[in-house]
Amino acid sequence: VPFLPHHTTPPVASKEVKPQRTSERFGGERKGFRFDGVLEEFAMGSLIDEAETGEQPLDPKPLHSLAPMFPTPPGYDVAISDPPFFYITPIQQHPGPAAASFAGPPPQQHPGPAPASSAGPSPGPGSAVPLKATPISAAFPARRPKEELSDEDYTPASEKRKPSSSSPKRTAKKVRQAGDSTAANTKQRPIRRSLSKELAGWPSTSDNPREAVEATMAMFDSLRRRTLQLDEKEGLGRRADLKASVLMNQNNLKINSLKTIGPVPGVEIGDIFFYRIEMCIVGLHAPSMAGIDYLSAKLAGRDESLAVSIISSGGYENVEDETDTLVYTGQGGNSRRKDKEKHDQKLEKGNLALSNSASKKNQIRVVRSARDPFSITAGKVYIYDGVYRIEDSWMDTAKSGFSVFKYRLRREPGQPDGFSVWKMTDKWKANRATRENAMVLDLSSGAEILPVCLVNEVDGERGPSHFKYVTGVKHSRPLSRNRPLHHCECTSVCMPGDPNCSCARQNGGDLPYNLDGVLARHVPMLYECSRDCHCTKDCRNRVAQRGVQLNFEVFRTRDRGWGLRSWDPIRAGAFVCEYAGQVMDETNMSMDVQEDEYTFRTTCPNDKAVRWNLGAELLEEKGADDATAERFKRLPVVISAKDAGNVARFINHSCSPNLLWQAVQYDHTDNSYPHIMFFAMKHIPPMTELTYDYGIRGAPPGIKGKSPLACKLRPCLCGSANCRGSF
Repeated sequence: VPFLPHHTTPPVASKEVKPQRTSERFGGERKGFRFDGVLEEFAMGSLIDEAETGEQPLDPKPLHSLAPMFPTPPGYDVAISDPPFFYITPIQQHPGPAAASFAGPPPQQHPGPAPASSAGPSPGPGSAVPLKATPISAAFPARRPKEELSDEDYTPASEKRKPSSSSPKRTAKKVRQAGDSTAANTKQRPIRRSLSKELAGWPSTSDNPREAVEATMAMFDSLRRRTLQLDEKEGLGRRADLKASVLMNQNNLKINSLKTIGPVPGVEIGDIFFYRIEMCIVGLHAPSMAGIDYLSAKLAGRDESLAVSIISSGGYENVEDETDTLVYTGQGGNSRRKDKEKHDQKLEKGNLALSNSASKKNQIRVVRSARDPFSITAGKVYIYDGVYRIEDSWMDTAKSGFSVFKYRLRREPGQPDGFSVWKMTDKWKANRATRENAMVLDLSSGAEILPVCLVNEVDGERGPSHFKYVTGVKHSRPLSRNRPLHHCECTSVCMPGDPNCSCARQNGGDLPYNLDGVLARHVPMLYECSRDCHCTKDCRNRVAQRGVQLNFEVFRTRDRGWGLRSWDPIRAGAFVCEYAGQVMDETNMSMDVQEDEYTFRTTCPNDKAVRWNLGAELLEEKGADDATAERFKRLPVVISAKDAGNVARFINHSCSPNLLWQAVQYDHTDNSYPHIMFFAMKHIPPMTELTYDYGIRGAPPGIKGKSPLACKLRPCLCGSANCRGSF
């Protein structure tokens, strides 16, 4: 970290003005010249506009000691992102590096060399220059606020009120908390220092923006899931999402860093996000806390700032009854903190940008929110609803009695459905009889916990061929019982980090699911708690065996027969369903089984299924070969759902699937015939077709004297950019 010369002479202070130490002015002890407010701001991912910080100069009192200059962190473009660090001189705030401006319409994303920074060139994911990864233990400590700040009550670190010298107790408390937080993260976790080999095939936004966004989201969520798994085991703090985002920034894996007006390359309408920081790393909405993102006048190359995106998360009195209009309340004045009084909103920052956009009529990206139906912590799901324009703005009086800004936005016509899909599915879940074109309200006839709707909106087909609906598998012959069923002695539920939990030891020392039931890693074999375990039925290691928890719909596709989709949002790693049916004896199989479209057989995981673990693998000192398909042993299990099965028999093939299959054991010990469970590979919005990769078709294992070439390949109609053409 560069510092000013030690011999710099500070201004002479008068007798009435007593110089203050840097540690006093910034509310904490100066440890290695790290100021709590600045580091906390970066760890939270909040982005401060240069022009915004310039409007609030620091207190011009002279400094007795010298102040550091913090360089821009990797992954941020000073020309287009709001830098989380700033420069300080003994007199006033330093403007920092000059930001490039642009005139005319917002520039489009285009490939090109990254701008040089003071730290040297920042290699891209596919660069031959090794990327420097930083362990999670070195990430800046971040304390989650007691109450979530929404849309909303956002104050940059540079504008936070500094505690005076007359409040030593409060200052001491803050220093102690920061010290404890740092100490909690001192455990060193090994992490690869060079990611260039593993990320050599990382997709580029210039080649395929959609694939780049999906790969970035997959990397982030893999890091987050594995980090959370390790944190729970070691008893460290939560907020694994912030730790994962720091690693993403440090390894230059953030994309779409350039702020633009209008759509973001690779982000589609209807995409869902379970963390605000996910929208930051793909460039949809830069601030991780503020509800209004905008281009400052300096960055916009104009005389006034312009809004680029907003998030409506329920923190204010917004009106969201209509799906094509939104009455949005400005930010500020509605603090939920007890130590901060409410007040009238001011025409500044995001409010000023929205007012300017109302006159300029520029497009504004809108993200709406809904309650996560499966979160045990009352979490939210954020839905990208496309671009809007402000058609009216006015001042109003809130319920609190204070004045607020109101903006009416109208959705641009001709866009795909976004938030309206959520409105429809909520209505259907409340009353299934309201589902249009429903042929059968419960295809499972009560076998599933939640009814399965059958819908045809395409042709006159009356339904799929007759089959018996079952929720499990039936074996054709007795299974091998050469060892007793595993079990644990946990008295209540299995806990992360418990060295006495035999189920955790059987899974390599880690419980495979987090508290929300999300799969942490794709493994060759996963062991859930068995019927002999002493833990309760609510144990977090009993997920797949509980059965389907989603509102499914079997629907008629246009060219691929029947398909399956859900009325609920599905987060990456969530359990979807089991492949139920008849487990075939491979020694007595005929070729007709292979030709049957309702047959499952194990294949090596495709590239996307293998890369689903990439972030988790990078957190540990393992060889690159560990993240390959060779880790997964080909299993002889073949399941036919032609005569008996469940919703899984309707899952179609895709060369770019959103599901992966996971072998799971919990009720027997023959690992050659595990349960086949499907989990989500990525966040799946409601009414999105569920697919998995069937693999390359050939003769099933055990068929003797029959060449795999005798099995005809089927043409693939998945329509993905990576379609193989047949399967």
